[in-house]
Amino acid sequence: MRKRGQHVLLATCDAELLGKILREGKIVFEIHEQFYKGPKMTVEEVIDLMKQSTIVNMVGHKIVKKAIEKGLVHPDAVLKISGVPHAQIVKM
Repeated sequence: MRKRGQHVLLATCDAELLGKILREGKIVFEIHEQFYKGPKMTVEEVIDLMKQSTIVNMVGHKIVKKAIEKGLVHPDAVLKISGVPHAQIVKM
């Protein structure tokens, strides 16, 4: 989680994806530890942080599924890269 002025950016991924590279066609998506690594949390803890954030970047089956279940992400807004879901939330 990073704060800049009024904006709060949360980057989150399923733990097993940290450091992985997803490839599909011309898409190369690297799950950089520099960007995604932080304290390990439960999915419910991350959902609470999502509600406080203005920008959320998430990747992984568990976290994206829970964000959809909680109504934070519409299923049609999910992009799959090598079968792994990725979604973003931007609150204006």
